[in-house]
This record gives sequence, structure tokens and C-alpha cells, in this order.
Amino acid sequence: MRDSDRRRGGWMTEWKACLAALQFLTRLPVRVSLDYTNDLFRRSAAYYPIAGLAVGLLVAGSAWLLGRVVPPAPASVLALGVWVAATGALHLDGLMDTADGLLSHRSRERMLEIMKDSRVGAMGVVAGVLLLLLKFALLLTIVPAPDRWLGLLIAAPVWSRWFAVWAIAGWPYAREGQGLGALFAAVTRSEARTATVWAAAVSVAALLACGFPWVAAVGYAVGFAALSGLLGYWLARSMARKLGGLTGDTYGALIELLECALLLAAVAAGSR
Repeated sequence: MRDSDRRRGGWMTEWKACLAALQFLTRLPVRVSLDYTNDLFRRSAAYYPIAGLAVGLLVAGSAWLLGRVVPPAPASVLALGVWVAATGALHLDGLMDTADGLLSHRSRERMLEIMKDSRVGAMGVVAGVLLLLLKFALLLTIVPAPDRWLGLLIAAPVWSRWFAVWAIAGWPYAREGQGLGALFAAVTRSEARTATVWAAAVSVAALLACGFPWVAAVGYAVGFAALSGLLGYWLARSMARKLGGLTGDTYGALIELLECALLLAAVAAGSR
């Protein structure tokens, strides 16, 4: 096989992995038929930040457009709807299931059973409502001042999904091979390191495109990486201690919580 054929085959493999990440983590119309092998799922984890970029661009673009035609409050509600629809509420569902399980204060086995139940309990509803209220409040701050905040709205989903890759690689899977999350049990630190490169590159590029100076763009990227890593580690470690590992639901919960935490920290710091 010629070197050009090898490079073309390697490029196509990575391209399919990127498309797989977009298909799995978003509801964007990626109309490509893929052979979903375990290897493809493993490789796709490296491109989670790209899926986060797609979500961030969609939400930020919607917030900017809606803010130009309707008042901030209804624009924020509609942008929030786009935010939820962009992922098909996949991560929100994981957050609610995780809240139901962890806040039940039951045994590990019972927590995992509760999280697997398709019904949502009181704690899940409360967690979901509070998260959506916080996202609405953040959008209500962002929509009237798009030049100041839209770049951060794009970057936050990138870094929250970046940490999810490290969580998958760093903690065991709690269900012993069961469930959709088990497909990612083979994800290693190699994919996590690749995800780090992508997260840094696309977040800095997005911030620069939104008018941030070089120093500010790099500073926000470093700050988001540090906060996502530190807070994510604490959350993942706390969850793993109770469950004996992590699950697909906890990955979604981490993404939702870190997404909001990053934006909240940025808005709080920038509002002073």
C-alpha cells in the first residue's frame, strides 16, 4: 500500500470518528451511514470537543439572531430551547437520572437501579428545573451583550465535553459492561490527550473569531480548562465513590454541570 493510500485511510478513519461524535452527542442532521464498532466509538471520544463546538455555535448563533428580533427574555427562552434540542436533552436526562440515584442515599446497587429506571423522580425534576433556570438566567445576561459573551457561550460546551473524555478514561465503568456507556470503556488517555488538543484549538479560534484579543482568548481557554478539570475531577470522584465508577448518565451530568459552571464563572468574573 502506498503512503498516500495509508494517509487517506487514516484521514477517513478520523473523519468517521468525528462524524460519530456529532451523531451521538448532538441531534444535528449528520446523514452519514457509519459502522458503529467499538473501535469507532473509542476513537470518536477524541472529537467530543468538536461536538461541543457545534452545540456552542448553534446556541450562540441562535441567541445572537433572536436577540436582534425579540426582547432579551423571550430570546433567552427560545435560545434555551435550541440548547436543549441541540442534544435531544441527552445530557439533561443523564443529569436527572444521576440526581435521582445519588440523592436517594441508598445502596450502590439501588442507586444504579434507580438511575436505570426510565421514570424521573422528584430529585431529578428539581435538578433539571434548577439547571434550566440557571441556563435561562445566563442567556438573559448574554443576549443583550453578544459582543462580550458569545465567544464564551461557544467555548463552554467545548470544555465541558473535553472533561467528559477524561472522566471516561480516568474512572471505571460502574455497570460492568452494561448499557450504552460501556461502549466507551476502552477509551484511553490517548483519546483524552487528543481531545485536549482539539478543545484548546477550537476554543481559542472561536474566541478570536468573536473579537477577543489573543491574550484574552488564551487566558479564557486556560481558565476554562483549569476550572473544568478541577471541578470535574471533584464531581467525578464524588460520583465514582458512591457508584463504584461512572456511567453514561454521570457523563451527561458532568457535561451539564460543567457547562453551566464555566459560563457562570465567566459571567460572574466579567460583571465586576
